[in-house]
Order: sequence, then C-alpha cells, then structure tokens
Amino acid sequence: MRSEVQAPALVLAGSLALLGGAYAFEILGGLVPCEMCWWQRYALMATAFFAADALLLAGVARRQPAITPVVKVTAWVAILALASNAGIALFHAGVEYKWWQGLTRCTAPLVAGDAKSMMADILAQPLVRCDAIPWQMFGISMAGWNFVVSLLLVGAATWLMLKPR
Repeated sequence: MRSEVQAPALVLAGSLALLGGAYAFEILGGLVPCEMCWWQRYALMATAFFAADALLLAGVARRQPAITPVVKVTAWVAILALASNAGIALFHAGVEYKWWQGLTRCTAPLVAGDAKSMMADILAQPLVRCDAIPWQMFGISMAGWNFVVSLLLVGAATWLMLKPR
C-alpha cells in the first residue's frame, strides 16, 4: 500500500507546485494566460483532484482493505491526468516554437448583454497569443518547463507504482 500513497502524494505536490507557479506568474508577474495555458491548468486541477482522492481513499483503505484496488485505480487516473497535462504542454510548446500550427479560432471569452456592451467587453480583453513565448528560462518556455516537469513526475510516479514491494 505504500506506493499507492507515495505516488499520488508526489503527483499532488507536483501538480499543486505547477499550478502555484502558473498563478504566481499571472498574479505577481502580470503574465496573462492564453487559451492553451488554461487547458494545462484544467488538467493540473484534475490531476490534483484525483491525487488527493487517492490519498483520502488510501487512508480509508487502512481500515477497509477491500477498497485497495480502488486506491490503485485512482492513483493511476491521477498519473494519467498528469500525463495528459504533459501532452497539452508539449502541444503548446510546439505551437510557441512554431513546430506546428496552433489554434485557428477566436478564443475570446464568452460575453452576454446587448451588442454594444458585448463589443466593449471583447475589446477590453487583453490579446494573448498562444504562439508567443511570454517568458523563458534557458531557452525553454513555461509550457516547455511544464512538459519537462510533468513528464519527470509521471515517470517517477509510474516507477513508484510499478516497483516491487
């Protein structure tokens, strides 16, 4: 049962750290997220939810060992959600580095009201392009770092889940 606790704990800590970093860049650094940045955040939120759920279920499994398979499945779902985030981040980094084309549709937020207020709301939104790199370190964009860190976490969590007891 130890790996069913270690893996989701690692995934939870990693996903919360990545989310915290993204929000810190937005709130403290003033970097407005693009549409694909939000996709990554949603995947990280799902990852954190399933990892926390696996940890809670692991606590229950100590008293009711019959649910141990549910703990394992939930831990694997958390790892899969983090792998999905890595895939989204890779796609986003590829768009930023012009390896492939990104979104071709408008990603303006939904607005409501009369035509004049709707137009004012749309024009008041900041223009954030998914193919522009707002910040990078060592030549790697934020999406690129998200991919690297997520992939490392997926590998470590998978190893924890598969290692012999």
